[in-house]
Amino acid sequence: MKRENFQSRLGFILVSAGCAIGIGNVWKFPYVTGLYGGGVFVLFYLLFLVIMGVPVLTMELAVGRASKRSAVEGYRALEPAGSKWHIHGWFAVLGCYLLMMYYTTVSGWMLGYFVKFLTGTFTGLQGDAVDGVFGAMLGNPGEMALWMAITVIAGFFVCSFGLQKGLERVTKWMMLGLLCLIVVLAVHSLTLPGAGEGVAFYLLPNWGRAMESGIGSVITGAMNQAFFTLSLGVGAMEIFGSYMSREHTLTGESVRICALDTFVAVLAGLIIFPACFSYNVQPDAGPALIFMTLPKIFVNMAGGRLWGTLFFLFMTFASFSTVLAVFENLLSSCMDNFGWSRAKAVVINLVFILVASLPCVFGYNIWSDLHIIGPRDVLDSEDFIVSNLLLPIGSLVYLLFCVTRWGWGFDKYLAEANDGKGLKMSPALKPYLQFVLPILILVILVQGLL
Repeated sequence: MKRENFQSRLGFILVSAGCAIGIGNVWKFPYVTGLYGGGVFVLFYLLFLVIMGVPVLTMELAVGRASKRSAVEGYRALEPAGSKWHIHGWFAVLGCYLLMMYYTTVSGWMLGYFVKFLTGTFTGLQGDAVDGVFGAMLGNPGEMALWMAITVIAGFFVCSFGLQKGLERVTKWMMLGLLCLIVVLAVHSLTLPGAGEGVAFYLLPNWGRAMESGIGSVITGAMNQAFFTLSLGVGAMEIFGSYMSREHTLTGESVRICALDTFVAVLAGLIIFPACFSYNVQPDAGPALIFMTLPKIFVNMAGGRLWGTLFFLFMTFASFSTVLAVFENLLSSCMDNFGWSRAKAVVINLVFILVASLPCVFGYNIWSDLHIIGPRDVLDSEDFIVSNLLLPIGSLVYLLFCVTRWGWGFDKYLAEANDGKGLKMSPALKPYLQFVLPILILVILVQGLL
């Protein structure tokens, strides 16, 4: 079966960036930036994105482009005879399934809030009543299952049309819409009274504040965020490498994907910090920031219903672009590994993801007493396995596969990464990639487990 290719380079970059740009960029990046002292954290984040994110991204793309296959078969095509690197491919596929078992629920929350702002649910609400909307949604398994199911069915419907006519065409317009929305929202936030304070806190390096947070914590926090923002290690990016042309180098394309991902993360902060400072609200941790703090700000803002609707439309695009990209990976894996047609892969995966996502939905209501890993609920347990185990271990495996003589080997990886026109990866980086980068990834792994 002939492998599909992207119709355009823009399509490849927007789809790949769409996979990386998700909910974590939008609420986690601004929050951890605030936690770790603002501008200093941003500087370290950018540094680690260049020295960790870009190299590992080129490796995952290289395995995909050289093999023209998804995770398992990609390793099989390139690994030395008799070696077992392809076993990691199955863990990568498992990671993508596990990610979608909870990400579809969170994506459904975004869609639900978009509809609530659009239809005026929040009009006239104040204080605790705004918080109550989120609590009521979590407590209603029927409503949560509905938003999740719409997300899953819409995602597989788009992917059923194939790479160019489905994923690329829809994601391209959705990402362009997302980029327009985020610019409009950021410009609006900057016009709010007192916005300057928020911008200064966010972007001006304040070493005193960073020292208060502990410079070691700032550095490891930046390392974590730079690493996790690109969703590396579960083959989600490899699949887009397998659809790529040989026209451009992988290093250059990786830098572009990272730049787009960072642009969205930084602008998300320009939406949130000025708004929080303008309305005297602390930018808080986790889901509460998106679903409790920001709606209170929108409710009190002139034209708040419109701005709330646009913000949650943007959030829906950000989360749905990731859903589409990972669904495409799952379909491609089934077609490569089991020889299924796309239609068969769509039907089987659609039913499986719908059923497998229900524990996360029920974890907030009828199964709220269920704790899987320690005190964590279903969503947090699934996220812990993906984020703290499968992503860092997977990235380490891709790295070792590409730079050691027991795997594909550094010379073959370098030739693949530098094939095409554009920014090249220097052979002088070999010692760094072989000895320093594995230690940095191990630090993230150990820290995540602790």
